[in-house]
Amino acid sequence: MTNVAVVGAQWGDEGKGKVVDWLSERADVVVRFQGGHNAGHTLVVDGEVYKLSLLPSGVVRGKLSVIGNGVVIDPWALFSEIDRLSAQGISVSPDVLKIADNACLILPIHGELDRAREEAAGGGRIGTTGRGIGPAYEDKVARRAVRVCDLAEPETLQFKLDRLLTHHNALRKGLGADPLDGTALLDQLREVAERFGPYVAPVWQILDEARRTGKRILFEGAQGAMLDVEHGTYPYVTSSNTVSGQAAAGSGMGPGAVAYVLGITKAYTTRVGSGPFPTELQDAVGERLGQRGNEFGTVTGRRRRCGWFDAVMVRQALKVGGVDGIVLTKLDVLDDMDELKVCVGYELDGRHIDHFPSGMAAQARVRPIYETLDGWRDSTKGARSWADLPASAVKYVRRIEELIETPVAILSTGPDREETILVHDPFAD
Repeated sequence: MTNVAVVGAQWGDEGKGKVVDWLSERADVVVRFQGGHNAGHTLVVDGEVYKLSLLPSGVVRGKLSVIGNGVVIDPWALFSEIDRLSAQGISVSPDVLKIADNACLILPIHGELDRAREEAAGGGRIGTTGRGIGPAYEDKVARRAVRVCDLAEPETLQFKLDRLLTHHNALRKGLGADPLDGTALLDQLREVAERFGPYVAPVWQILDEARRTGKRILFEGAQGAMLDVEHGTYPYVTSSNTVSGQAAAGSGMGPGAVAYVLGITKAYTTRVGSGPFPTELQDAVGERLGQRGNEFGTVTGRRRRCGWFDAVMVRQALKVGGVDGIVLTKLDVLDDMDELKVCVGYELDGRHIDHFPSGMAAQARVRPIYETLDGWRDSTKGARSWADLPASAVKYVRRIEELIETPVAILSTGPDREETILVHDPFAD
């Protein structure tokens, strides 16, 4: 059976939630492998809207859902999300959800540090969600993090917290914040430890068993390739690897576990927070895209910056991420426009370049080179086949395929899971 990884191919918010939900109906296991509750996936199922942050999208379908070791977990955010879904009639029991015992935790001190740093940075803010994801990954890499498994070992937990606070109190002093003694935090962790227990498992074993018995595994990415800590627009990136290679490391499986990589990209471009954005439109067209596309963050509610489709950036993201086919989402947002523009190259200091440069200053200086295409007046919303699309819409999609050098596997024409045109089934390979 083919296992599929779904990753974002822009700056996140590409519509991965709908795609993962659509695919999860045929999957047996759904795995989150990086990020934290800064991610936001919106699912629309039979008219009901579900907003997920930490939980894999498979929980809504009752599929076995795994939070892998590559994710950083805020226990309070996680259980709040579980309780919210319960109020909507979705039971997230330990039979449905498994949490990696070697995943690291996000603690309240991480969020405090995250927000304090952003405040101190002033105009140099990176644009984080302030939820502590970055500081938690820092502690993970520095080998001082508290992990899920530590909750079951009181002596280890005390040792880990003491070591962690030695570092954090020095940082807090530098930022003018009061030091912490850890007693209240220890009590808070003891309270959540009991609820965590039934969900915790060595998930690498569960996934290995699933693979060996021929079950289909769907790896669900968060954010997008251009927010990858190594391949994105550094330093305006997230703190984890968002490309498909992380699906293996962040779940405890080998790279051979992923047979097909599906990249998600909007028919235009959006970005939340700070950082370079060559095709950004700060005019009536950008405003129109934002309004028609309902471009507000699922997690933060922040308004997204909008612009034309950037084929240079997406092509680079697809190659770095090893993407086999894309899902093109929100095509319907472009309805009723006389003409559309697509970025086909950049100008940097008088030179034509065909890639997004790595340098921070160079990224800020690049200017888009556009190709203009005909728009269309007929609606594409809800289209279920190519025959339902206006000729100009089909030409737009085909031109994008040429420019990004990757085929469209699925075309999304609306937020509902059935508003989808399947060109190639990722699970069929």
